[in-house]
Amino acid sequence: MNRSEILVSLDIGTSKVKVIIGEVSKDTMNVIGVGVAESKGMKKGAIVDIDQTVHSIQNAVDQAERMVDMEIQRVIVSINGSHIDLQDCHGVVAVSSETREISDEDIERVIEASQVMSIPPEREIVDVYPKQFIVDGQDEITDPRGMIGVRLEMQGTLVTCGRTNLHNILKCVERAGLEVQDICLQPLASGEVALSRDEKSLGVGLVNIGAGSTTVSVFADGNLVQTFVMPLGGDNITKDLSIGLKTTTEEAEIIKQEYGHAYLKEALEDNTFNVTTIGSNEKQTFSQVQITEIIEARLGEIFHFIMQEYRRMGYRDLPGGYVLTGGVMSLPGADLLARDIFQTNVRISVPTHIGVREPHFTVGLGTLQFAYRNAKIQGKDYVSGVRLEGNESNQSSKPKAEKKEKHDPEKVRSKNKDKENKESLVKKLQNYFFD
Repeated sequence: MNRSEILVSLDIGTSKVKVIIGEVSKDTMNVIGVGVAESKGMKKGAIVDIDQTVHSIQNAVDQAERMVDMEIQRVIVSINGSHIDLQDCHGVVAVSSETREISDEDIERVIEASQVMSIPPEREIVDVYPKQFIVDGQDEITDPRGMIGVRLEMQGTLVTCGRTNLHNILKCVERAGLEVQDICLQPLASGEVALSRDEKSLGVGLVNIGAGSTTVSVFADGNLVQTFVMPLGGDNITKDLSIGLKTTTEEAEIIKQEYGHAYLKEALEDNTFNVTTIGSNEKQTFSQVQITEIIEARLGEIFHFIMQEYRRMGYRDLPGGYVLTGGVMSLPGADLLARDIFQTNVRISVPTHIGVREPHFTVGLGTLQFAYRNAKIQGKDYVSGVRLEGNESNQSSKPKAEKKEKHDPEKVRSKNKDKENKESLVKKLQNYFFD
């Protein structure tokens, strides 16, 4: 097993933190480890408690490590939120080689040149995703390496996000004892798994409905055009059930997952269950039809908001229709309700890889696939996200991971303070002898 062929993705969601370990073999991604833990420090897609988020990340990482008997060191983090902004960028450089053959260095320089633009101080550049390369006027080139040319151009998408939001996410990952290997935008990650090449070319709406937020994206001409995040999701359905059934949100969530249905016409009257009334030990009996009325009303409202958002973006009719994914799409009948409301072709996307065949794994799996493909285009050299003992090539089984050294902020601060004291002492001596 080649160390450079193992990548790890981290998806910090509102309800779940998901870690997926993937092994790349002949440009094919195979899932070899999965870790899922309850997320307690997130609300509506944003971090509200760093300590709880760190604990949730560590739980998911530990679970994935036990599955593959490896130690996770580096992760590719997916980010999302209303603070994300996309803008077109363009870079131009002269090919540096005497033979005029385009190399990795030229790719790096043209990507760096595309980032030379004015960015507000409160925002930070996350990454640049190339749409196409142009060599001496010839466009629609995906990988210009090895070509001969004088002038190299790149047209791409520059992703920026709020500095505070990004630093909070990175701080949580580092405090969990992990290194951030790369950052990936969630809509691009979802599109890698959920959408076909033809759908991206024709024009398609990708909708990812999670627990705390819904991400609405548009793909056209093979690229991500626009994206928007709404603070609505599965948690709103759970709260409605909690109020309607007069029970706790924890029990309402369990009922939604076990008995929930999104389409009233297909709900069963004889499918009944008992619910503990909050504030007492009494139990009431409800049917699937009763809770479907609540679920359909709220999910239908979310779909209407999604339609309004697409119209605001200027997309009333998309040739490729709509593709739905995310944890809420696990509800039976969600696609039927969506077809009634959108009045066009709708399908639900579910990953086909073994071990991650659930809609809520779309982002995590897509993060691995998109980051790997983008790294090849940009010439990034990924180091393995896991650590193995000894020589991997001489071992037939996956070895036990080494003990991980935890990140200690106090040690870092102590080292920085010692460095500052030394620097101030040197300045005092210079002033004494040379003034």
